[in-house]
Amino acid sequence: MLRFSRFDRPFLIITGILIVFGFFIFASASLGYLAREQNLFSSVFVNQLVSLGISILALIVVTQIKPTFWNKNAFFIFLGAVIATLLVFVPMLGGEHGGAKRWIWLGFISFQPSELLKFGFIVYYAAWCAGVRDKIRTMRYGIVPLCILVAIAALILVFQPDFGTLIIITIGALSIFFASGASWKHIIGIVFAGLVGIMLAGTLVPYVKDRLMTFVDPSRDPLGAGYQIQQSLIAIGSGGITGRGFGQSVQKFNFLPEPIGDSIFAVFAEEWGFIGSIILISLFVAFLARGYRIANRAPTSFTKLLTIGFITTIVAQSFINIGAMLGIIPLTGDPLVFVSHGGSSLLIALIEIGIILRISSHSGNEKGALEKV
Repeated sequence: MLRFSRFDRPFLIITGILIVFGFFIFASASLGYLAREQNLFSSVFVNQLVSLGISILALIVVTQIKPTFWNKNAFFIFLGAVIATLLVFVPMLGGEHGGAKRWIWLGFISFQPSELLKFGFIVYYAAWCAGVRDKIRTMRYGIVPLCILVAIAALILVFQPDFGTLIIITIGALSIFFASGASWKHIIGIVFAGLVGIMLAGTLVPYVKDRLMTFVDPSRDPLGAGYQIQQSLIAIGSGGITGRGFGQSVQKFNFLPEPIGDSIFAVFAEEWGFIGSIILISLFVAFLARGYRIANRAPTSFTKLLTIGFITTIVAQSFINIGAMLGIIPLTGDPLVFVSHGGSSLLIALIEIGIILRISSHSGNEKGALEKV
């Protein structure tokens, strides 16, 4: 078995701090449910604790798997993720909440397969780009496959609807595409096409149009579409410089919707203030920087691109959540990684970190690296 002492220690420490810090933030935010029902508080707290335990166990397991396994089975992983995500549309199996079909109900537990789709997409696209190498600058092997893969993900996610996950997948794909040495002309073209797609969605899709209108003018429907962002800004503003103190948030009690979900940063900012928020954001920046360092020293093209894709999607999702709560980007409903309630997100994130840790054990070791990893 591979020892933890061989993994990148700073990255492991930063991740550990984020996990522990996130759990305490969640514990405080979940106290808001005490005002509603004590059993509900116990349920969400225990569920999160169990999810954390399972996710850490999964992390440990995947650190023992060679990255060549993910490379060889990339297509089947992606295909399995696509099939699993389509299951949300199967009656009696797919679950609906808030008008969105994003969950699979498996008896006493639920799972959000779009998280698996995000994982499968990154694994397969990293394998593809590593495989075509110098051909990535051509239309046939570069931009066309990327557009096809994103279109497949879009066809599934648009009908759930889950535009937030689609945006995160696209950001992760672009990071891999860029790191593969793609043409700047192609990158700019894809970004432009993405912006046009968002504009069309904002015009044709009521769900997206409502989010964009609320972003432009949060006060237009203060008791409806604008309620969450209004309460979020009140919570963040009342935190001031140093915050109210751990566990002292007022907004989490019957004011903020989803205080343990996508609104959890607002609860955190109210309790820890501007200083605490800067510390949390700095931890994610350190996580990003150390992750990219591991990618830069990865022994193969595949492990480099895989690490970049995983790190980018985790940090992009976190910053999108924080940005939405601050009102600087539209609401997407995506959870704050390591912090928000949601076993699916936590499980996939820690599996990705386990893979990155395994890659880090061979960072900088070029000689015979291909055989070893």
